[in-house]
Amino acid sequence: MVKKSHGYRARTRGLMSKNVRTRGITPLSTILREYEVGQRVNIVINPSFHKGMPHRRYQGRSGVISAKRGRAVVVDVPVGKAMRTLILRPEHIRPSRG
Repeated sequence: MVKKSHGYRARTRGLMSKNVRTRGITPLSTILREYEVGQRVNIVINPSFHKGMPHRRYQGRSGVISAKRGRAVVVDVPVGKAMRTLILRPEHIRPSRG
C-alpha cells in the first residue's frame, strides 16, 4: 500500500485550483489594496501566490486585522473557543462586506 501524504497542501485539488475564467495574472488592485487595523476581512486563498498562504483549514473564515508586518497583515481568527493569529499576505484576504 502507498503511504498517505501529510503535506501542507494535501487533499486540496479542488480547494486550491482556480476557475477557468479566473486563471492568469491577478489584478494589481487585489494585491495593492490597503487594510486598516480593526478591519474585518475574509480569508480567500489565492493559489497563484504561495508566499503568505494560510493553511487550507482557514479558507472561507473571517477575522479582524490586529497589526501590520511589512507587506503582510496579522489576522485574528476565531476557531471554536480559541483565537488563532495568522500572518497573511494581502493576496489571500478580502474586505468583509457583512
